[in-house]
Amino acid sequence: MEFNETMKINLEFDKEKEVREIVAKVYEALKIKGYDPISQIVGYILSGDPTYITSYNGARGLIVKIERDELLEEFAKTYIKTL
Repeated sequence: MEFNETMKINLEFDKEKEVREIVAKVYEALKIKGYDPISQIVGYILSGDPTYITSYNGARGLIVKIERDELLEEFAKTYIKTL
């Protein structure tokens, strides 16, 4: 790269990566604590109540960093990519 070239940052990719990492950590924490991760995450998304997510390993603090509509958007994108 030349010094006079402008770097382009892909914020959408960065946000997608952040969401994936957080969801993976939350999923794992729920699984370790014996919950059904899918049901708990869906409960959180539908209700907005963070108590659906365990506080184990900071999972509850992580999930609230992402807006619920952003979670839904990323889930929809991922699902549609599999079609």
